[in-house]
Amino acid sequence: MWQEILMKLFMTSRWRIIGATVGLVVGILFLLLGFFATVFLLVCIGIGFYIGYKMDAGEDLVDLLDNLLPPYHK
Repeated sequence: MWQEILMKLFMTSRWRIIGATVGLVVGILFLLLGFFATVFLLVCIGIGFYIGYKMDAGEDLVDLLDNLLPPYHK
């Protein structure tokens, strides 16, 4: 019975629940790590997500890094 109620709640309010959970985690990180450490952690997570997203789309890691990083000059 509880499982059905929770599944129905999750199906109707999925993104609100996910958003509230992410907000809770970020709030706890702010309290535990401080502002700048949390911002740095979120930036690293965002970069990792972007690289993973591009690799899932079929891009090669070397090509992706060549596009992101400036060219090397001697």
